[in-house]
Amino acid sequence: MTLRFPMANIRVLRAWLTAPHTVRADALREFLWFGLKKAVSCSFAGGFFLVLAASRALSAAPLPRYDAILLGAIALQAAMLWTGLETRDELKAICLFHLLGFALEAFKSNPAIGSWSYPEFAYSKLLGVPLYAGFMYAAVASYMIQAWRHFDLRLHDAPDPRRSAAVAIAIYANFFTHHFLPDLRWLLALLLLGLYRRTRVYFTPWRRRLWMPLPLAFVLIGFFLWLAENAATFLGAWTYPDQHLSWRMVHAGKIGSWALLVVMTFVIVADLKGLKQRLHRAVPPAARIGRQAP
Repeated sequence: MTLRFPMANIRVLRAWLTAPHTVRADALREFLWFGLKKAVSCSFAGGFFLVLAASRALSAAPLPRYDAILLGAIALQAAMLWTGLETRDELKAICLFHLLGFALEAFKSNPAIGSWSYPEFAYSKLLGVPLYAGFMYAAVASYMIQAWRHFDLRLHDAPDPRRSAAVAIAIYANFFTHHFLPDLRWLLALLLLGLYRRTRVYFTPWRRRLWMPLPLAFVLIGFFLWLAENAATFLGAWTYPDQHLSWRMVHAGKIGSWALLVVMTFVIVADLKGLKQRLHRAVPPAARIGRQAP
């Protein structure tokens, strides 16, 4: 069997190999800064995984494991604020995702629905959901908010915010209604492709301003969240029905669900940032520093 590489890839490789040393060095720096900023943006998510891993050693401890995870997540959130990795304004936005996430968790883990479950005992359960569950949705929002700041994200040719907000609401509603009504996720995905077909997201890893199609960014983040979901279920964060006897990988179809959740998160973050900018412009400069104009 002969492997054939597209000519475009060969041209890119040849251009890289024949580029001056400074060009290759700058490209490497861009790549390294991209990885560093991604890692910093994932600070909360990475810390939460460390908490999950540490909780596996608490099986014989007097404190239930879910309660230990909650305390660890609260300590992690406090550390994010204390170190300045997150601001108070960002925390306010993240709290919104706690509420949205908990409502979804309470519905999905209800025995009548049974999408997943939290089988272990905990004092900090409410409606059958351990309170740390909201932090998992907050981790996605934290990543989105920090990436926006660290990479100086800007959108080109973005759709009307009212249309994107309507689709985001429909996505969230479909997570509930598809248990009783037709599942509209593929229709919503097509609507999103039409809505964002021309939208580019610009970002700066180091010095160069780069861009990619926004729908591609949604899918890529959804894929990495699916990988994170596999790690989380392996560490016992929650359990799917087919994982009760032994752990197995989450079906790849979940990538689409995660991509839709990313869209919803992105739209909320973008709309909140837009609202903050409009409010900032509406406040006179003198009022922003706490004194009246002379």
